[in-house]
Amino acid sequence: MTTTAGQGEVAALHGDIRELAKQRNAVILSHNYERPEVQDVADFVGDSLGLSREAAKTDAEIIVFCGVHFMAETAAILSPRKMVLLPDLAAGCSLAATVDGEQLREWKAEHPGAAVVSYVNTTAAVKAESDYCCTSGNAVEIVNSIPADREILFLPDMFLGAHVRRVTGRENMHVWMGECHVHAGIDPEHINARRAMHPGAEFLIHPECGCATSAVEAVSAGDVDPEGVQILSTEGMINRPRISSASEFIVATETGILHRLRRENPGKRFIAASELAVCAFMKVTTLPKVLSSLERLQHHITVDAGTAARARKAIERMIAIGGHHPLSLKPETTEDPGE
Repeated sequence: MTTTAGQGEVAALHGDIRELAKQRNAVILSHNYERPEVQDVADFVGDSLGLSREAAKTDAEIIVFCGVHFMAETAAILSPRKMVLLPDLAAGCSLAATVDGEQLREWKAEHPGAAVVSYVNTTAAVKAESDYCCTSGNAVEIVNSIPADREILFLPDMFLGAHVRRVTGRENMHVWMGECHVHAGIDPEHINARRAMHPGAEFLIHPECGCATSAVEAVSAGDVDPEGVQILSTEGMINRPRISSASEFIVATETGILHRLRRENPGKRFIAASELAVCAFMKVTTLPKVLSSLERLQHHITVDAGTAARARKAIERMIAIGGHHPLSLKPETTEDPGE
């Protein structure tokens, strides 16, 4: 529990950060999985691609991205004239780290003519080697948009890839064997045990960042009962409790999102599918580091113009196909996405 002294220190840091951000004409972005006090000082809280797009719309000259490295790269790609800062260079991503540009080029050489579909949780170098980007919410639609006789290389999330291949029936789709380390805390055994303990609770899955794509794959494979399951984007996750008659919700994703769910839906109870689902990379960013980043204008994340231009094309192709659509167990689902 935060002490009164601790609360005072947080409030003082919030004040210092907001004042300096105003002076520097900076916008502060926080991913849903960041520490609660970091989320609370941000101008926007959400998912990686959505945050980058929000920041691009602002007239801010500086973007402070409280997230992980590939997210800051995406912001730099979409806002080439803004300075993008990452408060801690140790904020990496185990999923993005499973493949680099050289490995992808080698994979492409083994499958000439194949279309490359990359999850947004990849480095700029990988996006630049890709034909399309996708989110967990629109991966099925992106794959379905590609001619049926064309091979597909899908990377790097093996759980999302297995789900998409099952739903689309694409036998000519090859999946990279990458995974997010957080997913290990969210397996069918944990899920089924939690649901047995809370039989009246709705089960919410938010697969962004790969941490809960294993849960999606488990549902589509039949290892988890689909009854009462909602697979949701960030805004869908936040809004669902407002319109649901349920009072309890089991949440399958990184535990950081519970702070926002509880803050925006008072009176409802939220239970982590697994308390082990914590991303250490997301937690390295602290308020003192955010303040230091603004004071020293560190650490400046850049993407060279050529790489950025090619990566931007992959993102734009995704948006042109339909932007964001919800990840579904049935390809014809057309609910609003928001990822």
